[in-house]
Amino acid sequence: MAGPLPFNALHAFVVAARHGSFSKAAEEMHVTPAAVSQQIRTLEDLLGVQLFHRLHRGLTLTDAGRAGLDQMQDGFDSLYAAVHQITDGPAQLELNIWASPTFASKWLMPRMHRFRDAHPEIDLRISGSASLIDSEATAPSLSAEILKAHNIDVAIRFGSGNYPGCVVDRIMEVDAITLCSPALLQNKNGPSLEKPEDLIHHTLLHDESPYEGRPQWKSWFKNAGMEKVTCQSNLYFNSVQLALSAAIEGQGVVLTLDKLSQYDIDKGHLVRIFDMPMEVEHGYHVVSLDGAQSDPCVIAFKRWLMDEVLL
Repeated sequence: MAGPLPFNALHAFVVAARHGSFSKAAEEMHVTPAAVSQQIRTLEDLLGVQLFHRLHRGLTLTDAGRAGLDQMQDGFDSLYAAVHQITDGPAQLELNIWASPTFASKWLMPRMHRFRDAHPEIDLRISGSASLIDSEATAPSLSAEILKAHNIDVAIRFGSGNYPGCVVDRIMEVDAITLCSPALLQNKNGPSLEKPEDLIHHTLLHDESPYEGRPQWKSWFKNAGMEKVTCQSNLYFNSVQLALSAAIEGQGVVLTLDKLSQYDIDKGHLVRIFDMPMEVEHGYHVVSLDGAQSDPCVIAFKRWLMDEVLL
């Protein structure tokens, strides 16, 4: 056999073999049955083998025809897939991310444009849910089974890092800090906020969301050497987001994690008071499945997270 094989003849062979008929192959290819028959004859002459048994009521493949059909069909499938990619562009990648609602809105979202600019080929599916939180350090609430069940590629978690069957990287240490709105701090008609003892004349905003390691005012006062101080006014919330919103509106002073409040500090919505940060034992972790180390989307996202932490 000399020279390249004719594409039309190869195509006619694959289609005719699938239908078991020159006539039906001709209908699919929009040519005459005689044209299909001629293409097959040309291919048989070039290969030096018979590909079909011509029967009165149809066609059957010869052993030679059957031997090459599967790989030839795979070749056409690959060719069609390649043409589809050329015309429609490469398939879009997707990454499913889980984070707590407050972390997602206050830390992740303000930075997300940088990841999207760097990786426009990756679509992000971000889930903010308070249902998967570390409520007890001795009973881990996140595991490989949970990631699989919720189709999560990467989770960003504040907790102890005890997540069985997962790859866990601690990415951020945190402190608990005290904040209030600029208006509350500058209010000359109200009680001052110059020293920790002044808090007894202000409303304390409490985040009571049930996650392990949550900073509490009682611990902060103990850390500040004010164990016996009792404040007269308190507001309690079941989410960090609500406590921060109340602080922004000037409703009182909030104690929260520095990573959750930095966005509002940068925007001028909140200001730090009393340079007395309280160290928190738990930290933020990036969590993925054991086999995700080779996933290019997971690799890209984790690398970007590490870079953002260092900014």
